[in-house]
Amino acid sequence: MEYSSSDAHSLALIDQEIGSHEFSPTGYIIVRQVVYATGDFDYKDQIVFSPESLHAGAAALAVRTPVIVDSGMVRAGLLPIMVQTFVNPLYCATEANTRPQVGKSASAWGLETLAKLYPEGIFVIGQDPMALAILLDLMESGEVKPALIVATPPVLLAENTVKERLGKTTGPYIYTKGAKGGPVVAATIISSLLQLAWRVYRS
Repeated sequence: MEYSSSDAHSLALIDQEIGSHEFSPTGYIIVRQVVYATGDFDYKDQIVFSPESLHAGAAALAVRTPVIVDSGMVRAGLLPIMVQTFVNPLYCATEANTRPQVGKSASAWGLETLAKLYPEGIFVIGQDPMALAILLDLMESGEVKPALIVATPPVLLAENTVKERLGKTTGPYIYTKGAKGGPVVAATIISSLLQLAWRVYRS
C-alpha cells in the first residue's frame, strides 16, 4: 500500500494508540485501516477473524472469485480498487432482486438469488442483517460454501444473534461484534485484503 505523508502520520498515531495487540500482521493492517477510515478505536476490539479467513480470502480474491455485496454503498466503496487489481466480478444484491419485497428485504432476496448462482463466492454484508441470516440459512442447508464472508451490518441487540451464528460456523469469516459496523467498514476490510493479495499474488 502506498501512503501520503499525512496518511503515514495518521497511521503512526494509530499504532501508538493501539500499542501491543494479538492480531497477525495482516489482520492488524486491516484493523488499522478500519480505525483510520472510521476514526473509531473501538474497532480494535470488535473485529473478529476466523483462523483461515485472511489466507483463504486473499487466495480467493487472487483467482477472481466473484464478490457479492448486499448494498450499493459497499459496491461503490469496492469498485475503484477492484478495477485496479484482479477485476473480480462484483455483484450487488439490491440490483439482483426481481421479486416483490414480501417477507424479506430487497438485499436479502437478491443475495439469495446470487448465492445460488455463485455458491462459493465472497460475500460482503455491510448493511442488512437479514441478508446475513439468509446466507447462513443457505450454508446450514448445504446449498452454499462461501470462500469468505465479511459481515459488518450495524445491528440492534435483538439482532445480535445473527453475528453469533456466523461466529459458530467453520468457514472463513471476518465480522464485527456488537452494534457497530456499516458499509464503510465492510468495504475497508475487503479493500485492504484486496490490496494485500495484489502485492502477494500479482507476480
